[in-house]
Amino acid sequence: MIALTTPMLVSAIILALTFAGIFTESYHGIERAKFAMAGAGAIIIAGQFLGFYSPELALQAIDWNVVFLLAIMMIMVSIMVSTGGFERLALHLARMGSNSQFKLMLLLGTAVTLFSLLLDNVTTVIIFGPLIILIARTMGVSPVPYLLAAALLSDTGGAATLVGDPPNLMIGSAAGIDFNTFFLHMSLPVLLAWFGIIVALKYLFKAELSETIQTCFAQAAEYKNKQLWYKSLFAMAIMVALFIVHHRIGWQPWLVAGAALTLLIFSCRQVELEDVTSHIETPLLIFFISLFIVVGGVEHSGLLEIIGEEFKPLILQNPLLAALTLLWVAAILSALIDNIPFTAAMIPVLAGLQAQGINVSVLWWALALGVGMGGNGSHIGSTANVYIVTISERLARETGNPDFAITPGLWLRKGLPAMLVTLVLCSIFIWFGYDFLYVADFKA
Repeated sequence: MIALTTPMLVSAIILALTFAGIFTESYHGIERAKFAMAGAGAIIIAGQFLGFYSPELALQAIDWNVVFLLAIMMIMVSIMVSTGGFERLALHLARMGSNSQFKLMLLLGTAVTLFSLLLDNVTTVIIFGPLIILIARTMGVSPVPYLLAAALLSDTGGAATLVGDPPNLMIGSAAGIDFNTFFLHMSLPVLLAWFGIIVALKYLFKAELSETIQTCFAQAAEYKNKQLWYKSLFAMAIMVALFIVHHRIGWQPWLVAGAALTLLIFSCRQVELEDVTSHIETPLLIFFISLFIVVGGVEHSGLLEIIGEEFKPLILQNPLLAALTLLWVAAILSALIDNIPFTAAMIPVLAGLQAQGINVSVLWWALALGVGMGGNGSHIGSTANVYIVTISERLARETGNPDFAITPGLWLRKGLPAMLVTLVLCSIFIWFGYDFLYVADFKA
């Protein structure tokens, strides 16, 4: 039994206060990145004073692979958005599905899911959210089922790949999971969850989807820069190919994305770096950097070692039960708060057990599935959800129709059941696919 020490207690207090500030952002109105920065500064100072942490160790705690990859993908997306290609695609799908609301939701949801495999889910809903509102209002139907579907399916689709969701980047980088291995093990449970959400939404929004479409969508969108759109797609294809072989050539994901971005900007001389880099979400990157520093300090204090030792007997005695427990705990906490801080806190625990020679491969997959599906459980479960709720509330104010607002109560009635369906399906998959999810050694 490891005894609690002063550094452990101090780091636990700083961690608790930092997370409390992050989780209550909607109440006090202070950006979560600011609380993360304050927590990072506090734990560095406390660590220096008590001798368990330092600025040098704080820099080492930052997972730059995650930070650089996010920044590069933000730049690539800003280039693609400027071409008008996304608008043209969305309006084409609207014309295809203009004879059936469920068909329209299925087409738009599929597009959102596919883009979420490579773009993070927040970026995907930022692109498609306003387009969904435009399409729904033109057709004279409620945009709520489509907006909610976009949030749920972007969260779910993003869980399938290493680069589809920030927690996946964190897990893959910490556990040494390459792009192919991640997709191979996550694609099937995510596909099951995807079908589960589609079926659930069909019944949850049965009344709304049965309404007759008032106007068939015939509007066409022109490219703003057709040549740049196709060059962007080519660069994305190169990036996917490099992701598939990145572990063989020794390139980390951020370098793969950086190579694709470099190819794109050199092939298009009209792209100005000053313009496209202005779309980088700096607060999000600061949040990640600060969070890595805070969790790194907690790890160096020895507190996470205690948590790992408490969890260790269950893993050794019944790893399947441990995986199912982690799946549901991760999902519930991600629904109540945010999946990124919980992932950041759990990674050192599992990494510490893995360093002791304990095979925790199934737990990595359970954690990824839990935080990915759990984000669907509430309106604050993921950043993508928060954005969808925000634009729906703005639409309700602009139109004077409160029914267009996705309230916490509405999400509880529609989103939570969909999340529970996915968790049941993922639990069944882990139960019967335990041997498939068992990987001898990610680091090999």
